[in-house]
Amino acid sequence: MTAWRITLRLLRQDWRSGELYLLSAALILTVAAITAVGFFTNRVEATMERQGSALIAADLALESSSPLAEDLSQEARSRSLETARTVEFRSVVTAGRQPQLVQIKAVDPGYPLRGELRVAEATDLDDRPSATGPPAGDVWVESRLLRLLDIAIGDTLRVGETGLRIAAILTDEPDQGRNLFSIAPRVLMSRADLPATGLIGPASRATYRLLIAGPAEAIADFKPWLEPRLAANVSLDDALEARPEFASAVDRASRFLRLATLVTLLVAGAAIALASHRLVERQIDAVAVMRCLGAPRHLLMRVFVLRLLVFGLLASLLGCLLGWLGQLGLITALADWLEQDLPPPSLTPVLIGITTGMIALLGFAVPPLAQLAQVPPLRALRRDLGRPRASAALTLGAAGLALALLVFWQANDFELAWKLLAGLLGALLALILTVLVLVRLAGGLAGRASGVWRLGLAAMARRPGTAVLQITGLGVGILALLLLAVVRVDLLKSWQETVPEGAPNYFLINIQPHEVEPLREFLSSVEIQTPDLYPMIRGRLTHIGGQAVDPERYQDPRAERLATREFNLSYGAEMQPDNRIVAGDWWGSKDAPPQFSVEEGIAETLGIELGDDLTFWVSGHAISGPVTSLRKVQWDSFNANFFVVASPALLRDEPATFITSFFLPAEREAVVAELARRFPSVTTLDVDAILRQVRGVIDRGVLAVEYVFLFTLGAGLLVMYAGIQASLEQRRVEHGILRTLGADRRSLLTSLGVEFTAAGLLAGLLASIFAESTGYLLAEQLFELEFSFNPGLWALGVLGSGALIGVAGTLATYPLLIRPPLRTLRGEG
Repeated sequence: MTAWRITLRLLRQDWRSGELYLLSAALILTVAAITAVGFFTNRVEATMERQGSALIAADLALESSSPLAEDLSQEARSRSLETARTVEFRSVVTAGRQPQLVQIKAVDPGYPLRGELRVAEATDLDDRPSATGPPAGDVWVESRLLRLLDIAIGDTLRVGETGLRIAAILTDEPDQGRNLFSIAPRVLMSRADLPATGLIGPASRATYRLLIAGPAEAIADFKPWLEPRLAANVSLDDALEARPEFASAVDRASRFLRLATLVTLLVAGAAIALASHRLVERQIDAVAVMRCLGAPRHLLMRVFVLRLLVFGLLASLLGCLLGWLGQLGLITALADWLEQDLPPPSLTPVLIGITTGMIALLGFAVPPLAQLAQVPPLRALRRDLGRPRASAALTLGAAGLALALLVFWQANDFELAWKLLAGLLGALLALILTVLVLVRLAGGLAGRASGVWRLGLAAMARRPGTAVLQITGLGVGILALLLLAVVRVDLLKSWQETVPEGAPNYFLINIQPHEVEPLREFLSSVEIQTPDLYPMIRGRLTHIGGQAVDPERYQDPRAERLATREFNLSYGAEMQPDNRIVAGDWWGSKDAPPQFSVEEGIAETLGIELGDDLTFWVSGHAISGPVTSLRKVQWDSFNANFFVVASPALLRDEPATFITSFFLPAEREAVVAELARRFPSVTTLDVDAILRQVRGVIDRGVLAVEYVFLFTLGAGLLVMYAGIQASLEQRRVEHGILRTLGADRRSLLTSLGVEFTAAGLLAGLLASIFAESTGYLLAEQLFELEFSFNPGLWALGVLGSGALIGVAGTLATYPLLIRPPLRTLRGEG
């Protein structure tokens, strides 16, 4: 009870005197950043996953070449999940006497479960969303079918044995881009009308899909039940596996958000350590008096720990409240972009925030405060005894352990965590060693300088430990601000440019060899930049490294599906421009011996290693060759790309069709109609829908990262302020003595300007170096983006920090100069 009574009394006194303001600000900001990101990313990532769900019109999609068992949908409905069925097939429709091959999709009334359909009432009207598919008796068609058949809305389209009224123009389907090799133009009808068409029988070639959607928890419970019950010819798709380019965008968004959170955590941790250092300075005299009055060390330690726990819990709760308000602000700002029915966040971020705050406080603040228990009672009478010496091993060990624990916990990504920790450790060691060298250099220059220059530089050399702590803290703060600029200006810009304006929005497939040159000439005649055309050959993977491919030996469902599917193979002497070799070597010659290059992701999924022999069954016979390179493919470039590419010697004699992609502005859509007329066997695929969704994910991710980095900005400014405040207690005594010895205020003020400006220049120089280095490593190693060094960042970092810290430090210490020297010599607070 005595410890609790003393604890509460001291906390009340500390708060009234302002002792805890800086430490509480650092802790509240840390917890606010963690909880805001926790609340916000839970909701935003759910929204991003819904964007992925829109690509398959559901959360889960089962696909088969035969009707799917009814018990699967019954089980889903019993778990309160929504279901809808679709049937997709190719057929010929007629209007009058003119036939046209189309891709028909018959859907249930509940289709789509995710995303939205968009239709227009006429070709010259804007489209509108539709909550359901067409009603029975109606059909929606793409606009080019109207041009091809020379018909209009309201006319009758003959589908098999029945006639359906064309009620609207189909402008967008959520799952339109799920299969790049579907035949266009597309026709959407009700599944209730399907029996009347007479087009679907027991042996019909059709694709049957069962769409499933519901709460994330219910989907997560249902999926393990579902997977072992699927027949061999049934594939299961989820949101993030729907398209690799979409998965790439979501993955980068998640990594950027985690990076922003971790940088805020690291910088705020530095602020907590600096604030604890200042708190120790201000508490020494009070502790000495308590020791004189008989307080034992164990009581003092108990009081210190209780003070931290109570203070940490209150500050963490306040940080959680601030984090909640912060994520509400961002949700409001993104109201036009985000879905209105965002799932509410759980209380998990609150528990995570409080735990993070307590770990950060105990790890960074306990070691400095533990020194207070070592204060001798004689300190109350002899002020020259100073503060007790801290244990460097305890301080660094506790801070390092807390930092590692928090980083690995919050990152949820081992690669991101260890790279960030390794980079931070290297940066801190380099920063401290460099500062030590520069402080010694400043001491040498002080001996050759005169006047206020000598006084300012000598102040840095006179307190090397404080100078290292101060400049390192300032450097970390400036590094956070500059890293914010690097991520905002360079990395996020590079990320947005991965899907630039003008990215290919049309694919041409089924191009026959004799059509390659005429097609090139046609595209050139309509002023479309002649694209590269790549040969494409279908093949099934049968052996890896001499062992037969057995789908059942793969634990990963995606690997199992890949092992049963046919691959689109290609060949060429030159590597595609948006591919990069990550292992092995590219052959680089059309006469190279038989060999393969494999995309690194699918190689990891299927267990393919460099040097393995692969065997594919192509056109009725086997072809084999070694894997001589692994490639990184930029899927979100929307260029034609392949998982497996062979040297020409392997596949050039095999029958092949060709594929290409190009960009066509919306106002030139008539070119597509002319292309279809001249090359009727070539299938044209419009992927604008996918481009819009991927760009939407990137834009939302960029805005989310920018918002989260506002916490980093606040933490960086707080660290800079804490760095300036760290030495005020020592300066108070020094300035009192110098004023007594005759130093005037103007000279002391100028020397402070020299000292703080020099510290700012040094911190800015080091921070600029580390910010650029960190940005380069993040771009190259983590996000796989192009990075260009920014000279303007160096000018901003060095000159800006010198001016900012010079002015801020001088203003912060100015009250010490107007303080009467007698009060300082008497030891008055």
